[in-house]
Amino acid sequence: MSKNNGNTKKTPLLTHLVAGGAAGFMEACTCHPLDTIKVRMQLAKNVQRSAAGKRLGFIGVGVKIVKTESFWALYKGLGAVVSGIVPKMAIRFSSFELYKEWMADENGHVSTGSVFLAGLAAGTTEAIAVVSPMDLIKIRLQAQRHSMADPMDIPKYRNAPHAAYTIIKEEGITALYKGVTLTALRQATNQAANFTAYQEFKHHAKRLQNLDELPSYQHLILGGVSGAMGPLSNAPIDTIKTRIQKSSAPGSGWDRFKFVTTEIMQKEGPRAFYKGLTPRLLRVAPGQAVTFMVYEKVKSWLDLVNDKVSENETVKLTAQK
Repeated sequence: MSKNNGNTKKTPLLTHLVAGGAAGFMEACTCHPLDTIKVRMQLAKNVQRSAAGKRLGFIGVGVKIVKTESFWALYKGLGAVVSGIVPKMAIRFSSFELYKEWMADENGHVSTGSVFLAGLAAGTTEAIAVVSPMDLIKIRLQAQRHSMADPMDIPKYRNAPHAAYTIIKEEGITALYKGVTLTALRQATNQAANFTAYQEFKHHAKRLQNLDELPSYQHLILGGVSGAMGPLSNAPIDTIKTRIQKSSAPGSGWDRFKFVTTEIMQKEGPRAFYKGLTPRLLRVAPGQAVTFMVYEKVKSWLDLVNDKVSENETVKLTAQK
């Protein structure tokens, strides 16, 4: 296995929190419309067609949403995403670094296999702590087909807090964790593939160019390429999870999984498991590009601030002596 250099200098949790939160916020605002289109395509039981009968692709679905529900309908569920971005990104990056640190050798080096395992663990941690309930609320909001341009068209869920309140009231608090196993599996595979690819790409890019730090545009490119790995590997998991979370039907998680999987296979065929893959790729890949670029940049700024503070404290202690 190839080796990656581990971080010899510990980064404070606050740095991960601020850098991750800023990166997540920018990623959400930039790419959320593509996520809404992806969810609509995954929830469609039949092929979506235009008024002329032409099959709609992801652009066509987006245009249809804008025409029938207004442009802002593309941002349905954004509040649920943004409200979970800071803890999600803080958990993702800080837990990844923590798990990676635990698996480092005596010289601080981390193998590619250990990076993969750290990504798996980080993805599982964020899924259970934040992503699963946030995702369910987001999907319930995105699934509503009311027109935001018509004030008389009142949706069941008005916003993220109201959706959470209504779901808990009608279905119980455990409903927020429908599909948690599949969410954890999706996040685990996403982050394992994402972090492993990104760390390897970054390591080789630094070595080939003999650089200590890469320019921002390279973080953007490498983040985009690594971000595409997850959706390509777990598209069926994401589609099944979305269907389960949209449904309010009772039953155990395994029963819902069998019902949804069987229904998709029998009524729509195996290709339906890959519905929404194109907009998901277009959502996740640029999203991860933005995330890694902003995260690395903000983290570098915060590291400079921390170094300056430490330097000033050292000067003060020396002067006192």
